[in-house]
Amino acid sequence: MEDCIFCKIANKEIPSKTVYEDDKIYSFYDLEPQAPVHVLIIPKKHIASTDDLTDEDQELMGYMLCKVKDIAKELDLVNGYRVVINCGEDGFQTVKHLHIHLLGKRKLTWPPG
Repeated sequence: MEDCIFCKIANKEIPSKTVYEDDKIYSFYDLEPQAPVHVLIIPKKHIASTDDLTDEDQELMGYMLCKVKDIAKELDLVNGYRVVINCGEDGFQTVKHLHIHLLGKRKLTWPPG
């Protein structure tokens, strides 16, 4: 979709800080993070929300969810993380392109200092 900000980010028309990319998905740091680590994982195929998923998208969604653990490991989220998909206005979806929020904090060194 030509006016979608996430499509433009995935197509490198808008700069972002890349976390992971392959031929199916693109992951980048959120510009307004809600956690110490907050990345978004988007399909390169434009899908507006989970309400717009079709049977054709099952493999892509499974692929995206399986990549979450790999991206979390690369980000050193060894003690857990949160995975969120918002859908629609009442579900707090602000960009009409399906995306997974991966949130967490990095492993802390103990004792500090």
